[in-house]
Amino acid sequence: MEDGQQKEKVKPLDFLKPSSLMKVSSRFKTHQDSLPRLPVPPLQQTLDRYLKALQPIVSEEEWAQTKQLVEEFQTAGGVGERLQKGLERRARKMENWAGCWVSKKGTVSGLLELTFKLWSFPQLSDWWLKTAYLQYRQPLVIYSSPGLLLPRQDFVDRQGQLRFAAKLIEGVLDFKARIDNETLPVEYLGGKPLCMNQYYQILSSCRVPGPKQDSVTSFSKTKKPPMHVTVVHNYQFFELDVYHSDGTPLTSDQIFMQLEKIWNSSLQTNKEPVGILTSNHRNSWAKAYSTLIKDKVNRESVHSIQKSIFTVCLDAPMPRVSEDVYRSQVAGQMLHGGGSKLNSGNRWFDKTLQFIVAEDGSCGLVYEHAAAEGPPIITLVDHVIEFTKKPELVRSPMVPLPMPKKLRFNITPEIKSDVEKAKQNLSIMIQDLDITMLVFHHFGKDFPKSEKLSPDSFIQMALQLAYYRIYGQACATYESASLRMFHLGRTDTIRSASMDSLTFVKAMDDPNVTEHQKVELLRKAVRAHRAHTDQAIRGEAFDRHLLGLKLQAIEDLVSMPDIFMDTSYAIAMHFNLSTSQVPAKTDCVMFFGPVVPDGYGVCYNPMEAHINFSVSAYNSCAETNAVRLVHYLEKALLDMRALLQGHPQAKL
Repeated sequence: MEDGQQKEKVKPLDFLKPSSLMKVSSRFKTHQDSLPRLPVPPLQQTLDRYLKALQPIVSEEEWAQTKQLVEEFQTAGGVGERLQKGLERRARKMENWAGCWVSKKGTVSGLLELTFKLWSFPQLSDWWLKTAYLQYRQPLVIYSSPGLLLPRQDFVDRQGQLRFAAKLIEGVLDFKARIDNETLPVEYLGGKPLCMNQYYQILSSCRVPGPKQDSVTSFSKTKKPPMHVTVVHNYQFFELDVYHSDGTPLTSDQIFMQLEKIWNSSLQTNKEPVGILTSNHRNSWAKAYSTLIKDKVNRESVHSIQKSIFTVCLDAPMPRVSEDVYRSQVAGQMLHGGGSKLNSGNRWFDKTLQFIVAEDGSCGLVYEHAAAEGPPIITLVDHVIEFTKKPELVRSPMVPLPMPKKLRFNITPEIKSDVEKAKQNLSIMIQDLDITMLVFHHFGKDFPKSEKLSPDSFIQMALQLAYYRIYGQACATYESASLRMFHLGRTDTIRSASMDSLTFVKAMDDPNVTEHQKVELLRKAVRAHRAHTDQAIRGEAFDRHLLGLKLQAIEDLVSMPDIFMDTSYAIAMHFNLSTSQVPAKTDCVMFFGPVVPDGYGVCYNPMEAHINFSVSAYNSCAETNAVRLVHYLEKALLDMRALLQGHPQAKL
């Protein structure tokens, strides 16, 4: 990347724009360079673990068939060995072997691209970015972008809303200063330093739609980094400068004054919700995008949004609902905006980070997933929420500030028609989403810890038990594991369904198994999950490796190996339970849609004395029901506690 001449000659691949490829200064670079590179796991180990993970979720016949295919795949000198050598070669050349597949016209390839050698991007784990996100054509809303529900604030009017939004903006800028001057403390996991790269992606960045593959553009390291945030109110977008000409940030008092100006100049409620276009299927949005930006005014407005540090959405209050429905309703607001009649037009879903502050005290955020996983977002949120609680010690001088710039859009009949289609599609998606929040008050991570059990593993086993009690079988379960111990690491998979978990959940309601045996099986299942977690964060899980082998086969233009065309592989990759633990100091919870039509999305934040859960499903699937899973999950957690409390002598 240091050869500037290559930049001139070759147009970069459309997944990370060159504006994000400026040189990062020394302290961050020194830390990043010191991190170990992601290892390519041994082939035998991956295939053994794959077979083991299949046992609880496929039939004996399917497993026997797969075992045979695996044996053929790994014969000496066979296709498996050839693909493994290809990956190992790649690992020697690359910063992150899981970050190196480039794409040709939306299909995964590599050597077919001349630009591959000239543009190996150090900035993001390119292959994972592309495979998981940028080539994914479903809408970002519900399917990809997670939402976050923050504690309800105690304001109920415009004044309170704008004061809180101003303080929030000031808090984000305070965090941004730590990123910019590289004083953000390096994070550790089990004593090992973590890759901090994702923090440098979440601000001043935006996803841009493309016909077959999107791109992510980052502006934070450009010659003139952005000095503004985007504010949206009543579907109208504004460019709000948040720095004075001398580079000092505006204070919250000054930002409040500017937000008042924005509010007062956007009182019309009949504006075309242009932002709703970003909620559509990626191919449809890419087409509409190229139409939209043909107009110079529109192009400049879109560019201002893309370039801004982040977005603040000043939402109208939600329709009043009872307290028990409130959290689930607000989760919907954060995830999708509630539809075109509510706040969905108050978004630009391509924007990496959008904070949402409603007039009734509801607040949260939605973020575009390509740039980062949940933990960096949570670190930012924890910082900002603490910051908003600080009292104003001195009133800021009221210097005259220019009127924030309103971003104009010229709406042609074609664009109006695209907006109408996006409204209809979003309405169908929203009606299909079944989302429920649970605040589990009986205990938090305190109880499993008192039993010397991992809280995350304990919760995962409760999920396995709840699912088994509803469906009478185990299913492929995805839990994300961070690979940030490695340079540019993203995630791998903890497969929570194991033979140990299946043995435990079957025994739990079996009258022929003694309570003492159940306790032992529970502890064994929790320990097994903990061991799988440790393997995954050390880079020894098998999912990314298998995917790497599959992509290597595509790149080498060899016929697809049978193990990837097998029924067991399809079952293993069909995650009926897609789960994530996203712990935070703030009493909040994240949520996302299921990844398969007949599945669930489950996210949780274990606090000391309670656990925040979100559970999503699709109404179009008769077999799934979020409220039912929540009910069974609550019962599973209580039953597991009762089992352990009834047998304290069984502690190891």
